[in-house]
Amino acid sequence: CSLTAPEGGALSVVRADAVGFLRVVSVARKMVVSAEMCCFCFDVLYCHLYGYQPPRTPRFTNDPYPLFVTWKIGRDKRLRGCIGTFSAMNLHSGLREYTLTSALKDSRFPPMTRDELPRLFCSVSLLTNFEDVGDYLDWEVGVHGIRIEFFNEKGSKRTATYLPEVAKEQGWDHIQTIDSLLRKGGYKAPITNDFRKTIKLTRYRSEKMTMSYAEYIAHRQHHHYQNGIGHPLPPYNHYS
Repeated sequence: CSLTAPEGGALSVVRADAVGFLRVVSVARKMVVSAEMCCFCFDVLYCHLYGYQPPRTPRFTNDPYPLFVTWKIGRDKRLRGCIGTFSAMNLHSGLREYTLTSALKDSRFPPMTRDELPRLFCSVSLLTNFEDVGDYLDWEVGVHGIRIEFFNEKGSKRTATYLPEVAKEQGWDHIQTIDSLLRKGGYKAPITNDFRKTIKLTRYRSEKMTMSYAEYIAHRQHHHYQNGIGHPLPPYNHYS
């Protein structure tokens, strides 16, 4: 996957109570990512596959964020496409673009087809809190996404990234994640500890929302009239 605030993150606010003791009060931080963003991605893909006019401008914020759109498929949620950008993009145009890029142009998979729609899950990840770190081990599995920059055997600069959930889902530790990422980035030579130390690593966080096709249909049926989407509701054929 090719970015973040902590999922359901909270800000810690220190307050003095009546007796002068400092208490740490957790204040919920409003997440930017929303179910409506996943709905919009499903709309964009559905309209493209069925030849309808693209969906209208959505109502959620159009602030710029680095973002990724991930598609998974089936009961076992196999990866079906995941592409994004580390450059901040306005969300309306960014989600339109990367919805289709990840569904149709991920080189690991064939372009998506209509009959796959009912089995899809869509995830939108907004990336925040980018930090360059000096030590390639200075990040936390399940909390940080990582982006590495390195020089391959031929001296070419390469980059590769994993979103925060990848290492945890795979059950990898730091070294396994780094080595997998090097292979993903095309590094073919044996990986030594000395080579790992040459990696430039950026850690980041992610706000993520996931929606199934079934949830998309239910959401659209509920909000159909308010949103006035410019196409018929797609048929819902839940897979067995």
